Amino acid sequence: MTGTTHDKTSRLFPLDALRGVIMLLMALDHANHFVAQKHSSGEMWAGLYPVYLDALTFLTRWVTHLAAPGFFLLMGAGMVLFARSRQRQGWFRWAIIRHFLIRGVVLMILQQLIVNRAWELSPGGWGVTIYIGVLHALGATMILSSLLLWCRPAHLGALAAILLVGMDLTHPGPEMWGVVSNAPLTVLFLYPGGDNAFWVFYPILPWLELVVFGVLLGRWLADEPRRAYGRTWKLGLAFLGVFVVLRALDSFGNIRPRMSDSWIDFLNPVKYPPSMTFTLMTTGINLLLLWLFSRAGALAQRILHPLTVFGRTPLFFYVLHLFLYAGMGYLFAPAGTSIGLLYPFWLLGVLLLYPLCLWYGRVKQTQPASSVWRFL
Repeated sequence: MTGTTHDKTSRLFPLDALRGVIMLLMALDHANHFVAQKHSSGEMWAGLYPVYLDALTFLTRWVTHLAAPGFFLLMGAGMVLFARSRQRQGWFRWAIIRHFLIRGVVLMILQQLIVNRAWELSPGGWGVTIYIGVLHALGATMILSSLLLWCRPAHLGALAAILLVGMDLTHPGPEMWGVVSNAPLTVLFLYPGGDNAFWVFYPILPWLELVVFGVLLGRWLADEPRRAYGRTWKLGLAFLGVFVVLRALDSFGNIRPRMSDSWIDFLNPVKYPPSMTFTLMTTGINLLLLWLFSRAGALAQRILHPLTVFGRTPLFFYVLHLFLYAGMGYLFAPAGTSIGLLYPFWLLGVLLLYPLCLWYGRVKQTQPASSVWRFL
C-alpha cells in the first residue's frame, strides 16, 4: 500500500467510524421513542423539563445527545473534503456550490414528504401538519455553509465563536419560560416552537455554528490531517473543561438553570435550541472520539469496519431505521417496553439494517460523482 493511499484511508476512517457511532446512538434514541415509549418530551428552553427517575433511563437518553451535534459537525467537515475531491476532478466553485444547493433542498423535501410520514406513526399520534426536523436544518445549514467553504480558517473560527456566543444572547429570558412562540421566522431561525400547524424543533442558526466549525475542521483535515487530529483531543478536553465551568456557574450559556444539584441535572443541559453548554459537552466528546478513531491501527479498523458501513450510508440508514422501529413498536410493543427490553429491539434493528447498508454502500460507490444516488 502506498503512502498516499494510507493517508487517504486514515483520513476517512475516523470520520466514517464516528458517523457510524452517532447513527447507532440515534437509532437507540428513536427505538426508545417508537418501541419503549420512554423517550423524554425534549430538553426544551420552554415548557416542562424532563425528570429522570433512574440512571439507566437518563443515560439511554444522554448518550444519544452526541448524534445531532455530530451530524452537523461531520457534515461541515465532509463538505470540505467533498469540495476538495471535486476540485481535483476539475469542478469549478459554482458547480460545487450548486451541488450543495441541490442536496440541501433534497434534504428539506425528504423531511416533508418521507421522514414526517414516519413521525406520524408515533405512539399516541403526531398531530403536526408541517414539522421542521433535523433533515430540514441539515439542508438549510448545508446551503448557507456552502458559501463559506473557501473562507480563511481564522474567519471560520471567528464566525463559529460568534454564533456560539451570539445564539445564547438571543435566547428568551426567564420571563418567557413556559411560553412557546409561534412566530414563524423566530422559530425557524432562532429557537424552537410553533403550533399544531407548524412546529420547529431544529431552528437553523443555532445549529449553523456546528457546521461552520465542521468546515474549519474539514479545512484542517484536508491540509494537515496528522496535525488536525492532534488538535481534536486538545479542543475536546478544552470544550469539556469550559462546559464544566459554565454548568457549575449555572448562568450564562445554560439558557435555564439546573433543576437540582444532582449529577443527572448537571449533565442535562438544554438541547432545543442547543445551549452553549450542550454544544460544548457533546462536541467535546465527539472530538475525543474522533481522535481515538484516528489512533486506530489496521487491526482495529478491521474490527470497527461495521461502523463505517453505517457511516457511509447515513441518509439511507436514517430513512429506513425510522420506519423499521416504528413497525417494531406497532407490531411487538404497542404498549411500550421497559428500558432494559429496549436494547434487544435496538440491536435487532441494527442487525437488520447492516446488510441493507452494506449493499447500498457498494451500489453507491459504483455511481458517477454527479449521480443523484450519491445524495443518499
